[in-house]
Amino acid sequence: MKASKQFRHQRRIVDGVLLLDKPQGMTSNAALQTARRLLNAAKAGHTGTLDPMATGLLPLTFGEATKFSQMLLDADKEYEATVRLGIETDTGDAEGTQTVTAPVDVTEDAIRSALGRLTGEIEQVPPMYSALKRDGRPLYEYARAGIEVERAARKVTIHALELLAVGPDSFRFRVACSKGTYVRTLAIDLGRILGCGGHLSALRRTRIGPFSIGLATTLDALEAAAPEQRDRLLAPADALVVHLPRVELDGAQAALLLQGRVLAVPAGNGGLARIYAEERFLGLGERTADGKLCAKRLVSTNAPRVKVDND
Repeated sequence: MKASKQFRHQRRIVDGVLLLDKPQGMTSNAALQTARRLLNAAKAGHTGTLDPMATGLLPLTFGEATKFSQMLLDADKEYEATVRLGIETDTGDAEGTQTVTAPVDVTEDAIRSALGRLTGEIEQVPPMYSALKRDGRPLYEYARAGIEVERAARKVTIHALELLAVGPDSFRFRVACSKGTYVRTLAIDLGRILGCGGHLSALRRTRIGPFSIGLATTLDALEAAAPEQRDRLLAPADALVVHLPRVELDGAQAALLLQGRVLAVPAGNGGLARIYAEERFLGLGERTADGKLCAKRLVSTNAPRVKVDND
């Protein structure tokens, strides 16, 4: 009986990145666990969450690719967002409770002007309904308890704001922004600039770093694919670091690096680099301007192909 139970929970070592188009109404963790189950993967993670209300690009990492998730946490992002004017909510989005209402009498020119005021480097106060922590507790726990704590404003960069459509009491826009930007806060600030208040009524993430929503697959498509076809939907583990310079090693150099040795390589720009030996991705190294290379974060070269999961 014990052997049978282990067999039912057997999971594979799967290495790669799945660009998922997350559906509305699902948490990022639920989407991750669904994809993990469909791929029968032993280890999985994500590169930053989307709220349940939001849809769009959610890169999921599996196996060795989880070691490089931070690369996308720090990347610029793009969204398409809809602001409902005339109503503010306690969460800043459509899932919250209405707190303030006002009549809406806003022109397209006024909206364009408001978008211009929030373009460039700006300061945002993080919303109470966020995962940022204070004294070890996420802010949303304080908010749910009716407690508001002081939050310091943070600098973020809004690279571009483009108006896409205007309705009687709403408008839709595209935003390209730096990490740490809260689109809910943008919606609140835009509504207040326009003098009628507003909240985020829809949000879709369309780009993270080099990845666009056009490359993403859905959970329905993943489930519909035959098990042997699902792995083909994964990008390789090094997809998250393709923006870094590439360093090629021979077999002897690779062996020394894997032993923790510092190598002499052709001089180049200092900083992180992705390392390969005989076309095999080894991980990341730190390169100095005077031609030294040391290991920074390496992938496992002898991982077993199957793992028993007793969770």
